[in-house]
Amino acid sequence: MNQLVQLLKENPIFSYLARCDLEWMANQAKMRQYAKNQTVILYGDVWPYLFVVESGSVDAFKESGEGRSLMVNTFLAGDIFWGLAFFQENALMPVTLEAHEACQLHLWSREVMSPIFERNGRMGWELCQLMAGRMQRASAILEEMAFHPVAGRLARLLLDHFEMAGDAAISRHLTLDEMAARIGSTREMVCRALYSFSDKKLIEVTRTEFVLTNRAGLAHLMEWG
Repeated sequence: MNQLVQLLKENPIFSYLARCDLEWMANQAKMRQYAKNQTVILYGDVWPYLFVVESGSVDAFKESGEGRSLMVNTFLAGDIFWGLAFFQENALMPVTLEAHEACQLHLWSREVMSPIFERNGRMGWELCQLMAGRMQRASAILEEMAFHPVAGRLARLLLDHFEMAGDAAISRHLTLDEMAARIGSTREMVCRALYSFSDKKLIEVTRTEFVLTNRAGLAHLMEWG
């Protein structure tokens, strides 16, 4: 329980709670474990819960009627997420949640958390700030999909991964389907764009990794497609 109390205290949403409230939350939490690729909750279901990720990661994605997927966010250890029904009764989930890797979550129901929110105004304010940030991210995703072609979106994805790795080479741990889901495209379009980048000497594609050979050229594609 002490580990969960510490995890909550380190989260900006709960950091202003008194120790007794943190311990009460830890006692009320429902712990759930999910294997890699296991579904947490499906799009369209009613799910009145808030959760904190203790370990692993969870993807949130939407699917079109044609079977295309769009990855809208990934929640890592320490992150929180909530179903719409946590705040609005019987509201449907706008996304599907799936374990990106084996993960452990702590869940609280709407009924359990209502008294905490009602007597801790600062927690509500911090949650509003988090919501605003996620709305900005959603707006940026929509803007990019509306105004940037597939090549530009894929260039941004690759550059982000090169930057996170701090290296000019990154392993091909993402499948074509996963890359397509992250940029709202299809595996065929991603494959075509990757080999176009390779033909233009922007990246080198090997069996196991992508090697960055022209950062400026890839950045130009990110801006103009």
